[in-house]
Amino acid sequence: MLFLDIISNIVFVLALGYYFMTNMQWYSYRIERVLFHHTKTWWHLVYFLLPLLAYFLLNKYFDLSIIATVGYVVALYFWRKEQDKPLIFTGRVKRFFATLIFLTLFVVMLKFAGVPYESFAVVTPIVLAYFISAMMEKMLFYGFVKKAEKRLDSMENMVVVGVTASYGKTSIKNYIAHILKAKYSVYATPRSVNTFGGVVKDINDDLPSDTEVYVVEMGARGAGDIAEISKFVNPHLAVVGKIGPAHIEYFGSLENIRNTKMEILSSDRLKEAWVHESAKFQPIKHVHSFGKEIHDIKATLDGLDFKIDNEAYHANILGSFNAMNLAGAIKVAKALDIDEESIKKQLNTLEPTPHRLQRIDAGGKVIIDDSFNGNIDGMMEGFNLASTYDGRKVVITPGLVEVDEQMNIEIAKRANEVFDLVVLTGDLNYGIFKDHVESTKLIKLESKDKMQDMLIEQTKAGDLILFANDAPSFI
Repeated sequence: MLFLDIISNIVFVLALGYYFMTNMQWYSYRIERVLFHHTKTWWHLVYFLLPLLAYFLLNKYFDLSIIATVGYVVALYFWRKEQDKPLIFTGRVKRFFATLIFLTLFVVMLKFAGVPYESFAVVTPIVLAYFISAMMEKMLFYGFVKKAEKRLDSMENMVVVGVTASYGKTSIKNYIAHILKAKYSVYATPRSVNTFGGVVKDINDDLPSDTEVYVVEMGARGAGDIAEISKFVNPHLAVVGKIGPAHIEYFGSLENIRNTKMEILSSDRLKEAWVHESAKFQPIKHVHSFGKEIHDIKATLDGLDFKIDNEAYHANILGSFNAMNLAGAIKVAKALDIDEESIKKQLNTLEPTPHRLQRIDAGGKVIIDDSFNGNIDGMMEGFNLASTYDGRKVVITPGLVEVDEQMNIEIAKRANEVFDLVVLTGDLNYGIFKDHVESTKLIKLESKDKMQDMLIEQTKAGDLILFANDAPSFI
C-alpha cells in the first residue's frame, strides 16, 4: 500500500505541475496574470483546487489517494484535448519539471527517514519548484542579456528602428522592413515577437551579423515594458502607431496605455520619431505627429489607395487603417534616404501581413484571414470591407477579448447588419452576441476541431468568409 501511495503522490504532483505550467506558458510565465487576469478562472477551481481537496480527504480518511489521482489524470486528459495551445516543453518547462521531480522524490524519501508522510507532500514540491525554477530562469536570463548586449555593441553601425502601437505594430514593422530592403540589408523581429525576453532571444539566436537596419517591435502589458526594450536596443528612429484601448484591463486607463507606448522615446540615441495623432502630444523638434496629412483613402477588396501631402500611393493590401501604418513606414524610409520611386515600387510588391486582412481565394470562396487582428478598429474595417461584397457573407469570430462589454456590443450589432451568418467561437462573448444578433444568423462553435465540418455544412462557393480575430481556447 505504501508503494501505491508513493506512485499516486508522484503522478498527482506531476499532473498538477502540468496544469500549472500550461497556464503559466499561456500567460507569459506571469503568476499574477494566471491568478488575476485569467479569462476562465473557474478552471483553477475545477482542475486544481477541487482535485487537491479530493486528494487530501481521500488520503487522510480513507488512504485511497490513488482514486483522486486517477480521476484527476482522466479529467486533465480531456481538458488537454480541448486546448488548441498545448504545453510546449521548452528549456524553461523542462527545468521546472526536473526540479519538481527532484523535490517530489526528496519529499517521498522523508517518509523513510521517519518524517510523517502527509498530504502537504503534494503542495510543497510545486511551490518550491516554482520559486527555485524562477530563480534559475533569472540567472540564466541575466547571462542571455549580457550576451545580447555584447552582440549589439559589436554592431555599432547598425541602425535600429523601434515600433510600437496599440494596433498595427506588427504590420508597421513588416512594412518598414519591406520598403527599406530597396537599399539596405534589413532584419526585423519575427512574427509577433515583441517582449524584452523575445527580443533578447532574437538578438542572440537570429540577428544576422551583416544587418544594416534592425526593426524591433515593442509590446507591453504594463508600465515600463517598452522602456525596458527601448533602453536596451536604443533605437535611432521610432514609430508610435495608433493608441487605443487594447489590453486596457492591464493598464487601467487609456492615459496609462499612451504613457507606456511613449516610453519608446526614452532611447539615448533617438534621432527622429513619428507619433500618431491619437497620442495627443505636443510635437518637438525631432518627434513629429502624423496622421492628419493622410487623405483620399480608398480601400476595397482589391487594394488600398491613399495620399500623403498630395503624393499618391497604392498597395495591394486591404484595410483603410493600413494607410496610417504605411504612412509611418514611408516616413522612416524617407529618413533613411529611400527615394520616392523606390518607395512606390516596394509598395507595389508589398504582401499583406499574414492573418491580418489577408485575402485568400479558394474553392470558389473569398476568404479574408484577419485572425490576428484583435482590436475594434481593425475588426470594424474588416466588416466594412465585407459589406462591399455582393454575395453571401459569413463571419467567424470570438469577438474581442480584454476590452469592455460595450465594444463587443458594437461588434455584435455591426456583425448583425453586415453578415448573413455569424459563427461565434467560444463562450466568452456568446451572451452578448446572442442578445444583439438575430437567432437565425447566429451559430455557436463549441470546439475549433469542428471548424472544417461547420464550413462544409454552412458555406458554399461564392461566399465571403471573414475570420475576425482568433482567441485561443483558454480564452
